[in-house]
Amino acid sequence: MDRRQKKSRKAILGAFRKLLGQKSYAHITVKEIIDEADVGRSTFYAHFPTKDDLLFALSEEIFSHVFSHTLTKENTHDFRNNQNVSSYITHILYHVRENFPRELLKDESGEIFYRYFIIRFESIMKDMVDIGNEKINEDYVIHQLASSFIATIEWWLRGDRNESPEEVAQFFLLMNGKFIHCK
Repeated sequence: MDRRQKKSRKAILGAFRKLLGQKSYAHITVKEIIDEADVGRSTFYAHFPTKDDLLFALSEEIFSHVFSHTLTKENTHDFRNNQNVSSYITHILYHVRENFPRELLKDESGEIFYRYFIIRFESIMKDMVDIGNEKINEDYVIHQLASSFIATIEWWLRGDRNESPEEVAQFFLLMNGKFIHCK
C-alpha cells in the first residue's frame, strides 16, 4: 500500500471505531463511515468489500500484536523473561482490557469479533495444548479452551470486574489448565 492508501485505510478504521462508540454495529451505515472518514465510497470499497470485512480488519488491528508468539516489554507489563502459558494468557488479557472495544459486546458485531478472536486464540493454543495419553480429540480441546476464554472475557468485561489480568488468567488456568502447556 502506498502512503495515500494507508492514510485512507487508517481514516476508515478510525471513523468506524468512533462510530462504534456512538451506536450499535447494525445501525452504522457505510455512508456514515465514509462521511466521518472523509473518503469516497469507492475508496471504502477498495479497502473493505463489506462492513463485516471492516470489522475483521479492526479486529486484526487490535490483535495483531496480542497473538504474537514472542512476548515483549510493554507499558503495562513485561513478560520477556517469563514466557510461559500464564504469561501468554495474562498478556492477552492486558490487551483485551486496554484495547477491546467494549461497544462490540452490545450487539451482533460481538459474534463476528469473537469468531475472529477464537480463530486467533485457537492458533496460539495449538502450540500450548498437550493431550498426553488422553483419548480425546486435540481440535476439540483447543476449541473448548477458546470458547472458555471468550466466556471468561465476557464475564470480566461485561461485569466491569475489578480483577487484574493476572487474577483472571489464574481463574482461566485453574479451570482449564489440564491440557495447556508450553511445548
